Amino acid sequence: MCVAAAERLGADGVTAQVVSMPSWELFAEQDDAYQEQVLPPEVPTLAVEAGTSFGWDRWADAVVAVDRFGASAPGTLALEKYGFTPEHVADRARELLDDLS
Repeated sequence: MCVAAAERLGADGVTAQVVSMPSWELFAEQDDAYQEQVLPPEVPTLAVEAGTSFGWDRWADAVVAVDRFGASAPGTLALEKYGFTPEHVADRARELLDDLS
């Protein structure tokens, strides 16, 4: 989904990099130079988390996440309803860029 969103952004002339961060703890143990290479401080960062946004404020400027309970549906439908689609992620990235410009 994030790669597809980056491709959508690229079609509009927006360069996007997709980073997978399976462990905050391991990333935090890396030196500052590495962290800044992966997540340059001058580049807006959007996290996409199929869970809570809690904790992402350390690493991202905005988050597409689920901060509530109670949904029950087939997985693909639930993800779509929560905004986990390439279209929504790309739109949220555009909003973040607009907000920070």
